[in-house]
Amino acid sequence: MSASGGTKAIVAALAANLAIAVAKFVAFLFSGSSSMLAESVHSLADSGNQGLLLLGGKKAKREATPQHPFGYGRERYIYAFLVSIVLFSVGGMFAIYEGYEKIKHPHPIEDWYWPIGVLVFAIIAETFSFRTAIKESNAIRGGQSWTEFVRRAKAPELPVVLLEDLGALVGLFLALGGVGIALLTGDGVWDGIGTLCIGILLIVIAIVLAAETKSLLLGESAGVDQVKKIEEAVVDGETVTRLIHMRTLHLGPEELLVAAKVAVRHDETATQVANAINAAEERIRAAVPIARVIYLEPDVYSEAAAAAGENPARTPGGTSH
Repeated sequence: MSASGGTKAIVAALAANLAIAVAKFVAFLFSGSSSMLAESVHSLADSGNQGLLLLGGKKAKREATPQHPFGYGRERYIYAFLVSIVLFSVGGMFAIYEGYEKIKHPHPIEDWYWPIGVLVFAIIAETFSFRTAIKESNAIRGGQSWTEFVRRAKAPELPVVLLEDLGALVGLFLALGGVGIALLTGDGVWDGIGTLCIGILLIVIAIVLAAETKSLLLGESAGVDQVKKIEEAVVDGETVTRLIHMRTLHLGPEELLVAAKVAVRHDETATQVANAINAAEERIRAAVPIARVIYLEPDVYSEAAAAAGENPARTPGGTSH
């Protein structure tokens, strides 16, 4: 991900959500709409989430230390996971509680023009934020579908902002529907139903985000295209004759670890093998610039040993030839 693209989308979402949160809370004070209260808390939680993403991006830039020799790139994954927790607890559970209370103790909406006006304003602001996130995502997602992009992206910020903005827009229309039906029927229960639907929506999005960021925290391999480029780069056909097996692991969104065992000719000198390994590392970094940590182990390839030994391709990120 381009860090600049992700930051731009986060800042746009943060500005929109702060303005919307204030407007929604004012509408709640004047109208007493539980949908407005749930939506104001939702927008406030989203603002906090964008702050977490920015903080995670800043902390991830710290230099490696003896205690953390591979750096702090995964900080971005940790803070993205915290976003899903905040969205679930502060956004989703609060909205469900408010919806239940409003259904149990309904009361009519007062000063209807406040919630309607704020919801229209919020839809316009969220649409701007969502459009920015889509534009920044389109710059890096290539030919992937949106589902594939969210599932396979190694940088968590844009998928998080996309899902948050999508959830916010759908939630706003749910709130608009609940408030509208409540006004038409004079029955405040519909406002509570709209609030309940918002809560369920936020919890579903939080679960999706938690599942995707959990996978990143556990450690994901390089993408298929990157693995192919590394495989092609490592073998020169002269000293390095074959890739025996390989593992890749994302240390962060923009830092990749590559560990591989490569076959060299049995009659090469130690100096020739060392030079060949260094050259292979240079080719890998040229082909995949984010491959910053590379460990190559030279070996003499044996057909019999390969046939009898463990198959490294059984594990994620494994490749054997």
